[in-house]
Amino acid sequence: MKRLIPLIVLLFAVACSRAQTDSTFLYLRFPTVPPFTITKVADSTRFTKADLSRKKATIIIIFSPDCEHCQHETRELTANIKLFKKAQIIMASPLEHPILKKFYDEYGLAAYPNIIMGRDPSYFLGTFYNIRSFPAIFVYDKKGNFVKAFDGTAPVNQIAEIL
Repeated sequence: MKRLIPLIVLLFAVACSRAQTDSTFLYLRFPTVPPFTITKVADSTRFTKADLSRKKATIIIIFSPDCEHCQHETRELTANIKLFKKAQIIMASPLEHPILKKFYDEYGLAAYPNIIMGRDPSYFLGTFYNIRSFPAIFVYDKKGNFVKAFDGTAPVNQIAEIL
């Protein structure tokens, strides 16, 4: 009996060590808009998932102001903003407020009420989406259900088609 208990413990330990972990990305395991909180660049107020309109699709863009692809995507997005009338666009970055404010002003984002740009200081969204490159774009329908992800620059027409 004394030899049986260590054998059972050893078998249990081996079984636990061989168990597979779920390597599915969080945004696929939880396919709704994540419970984020960002600090809006325009007025330094908090903006959360609860502040989103429930009648519009949501596009979440994780970006970096010094990324050329992000700059290009922002230019394309603002030039074709009419395609996104039925969407709310959240642009989030973990970088410091002065850097984001410069980008916000340079691209005239205050003129687009459906674009909310904010700082994600804890990089919650980057971790949730397992960001590998910028920009990373995630599209949700008006019910908040995940539709599609784009890793890197995406043609705005392609994004608009799935709304």
